[in-house]
Amino acid sequence: MPNDTQRIDIITGRERRRRYTVHEKVRFVEETMQPGMTVSAVARIHGLSPSLLFGWRRRMAEGGQMAVQADDEVVAASRMRELEARVRDLERLLGRKTLEVEVLKEALAVARIKKAAWPLPSPPAGSSR
Repeated sequence: MPNDTQRIDIITGRERRRRYTVHEKVRFVEETMQPGMTVSAVARIHGLSPSLLFGWRRRMAEGGQMAVQADDEVVAASRMRELEARVRDLERLLGRKTLEVEVLKEALAVARIKKAAWPLPSPPAGSSR
């Protein structure tokens, strides 16, 4: 019977999930592209879930396709969320300013009507003018 050793990762501390760098993820995905290697085999070797590895492969393929279609570089999802949040904030600010302008226009229109309705004082009866 061969001496089979099994890798066991002990996760300590608060964080329950392992974090992989971008370089590690790319390396794992590139290993799945090697002739004779399968996703399940690479996942088993590195102690990963095959579904996690399949997800990384899919994201890399989608990112590459998007870059080719747009003829541009791929933007990170976090940067995109950051920019979308900025757009939402600016739209909210624009809405407030638009509302302020409308209120001020209405107030100006009311003030002009009241000003026109005020009678001008007439000169006293015995004065010469």
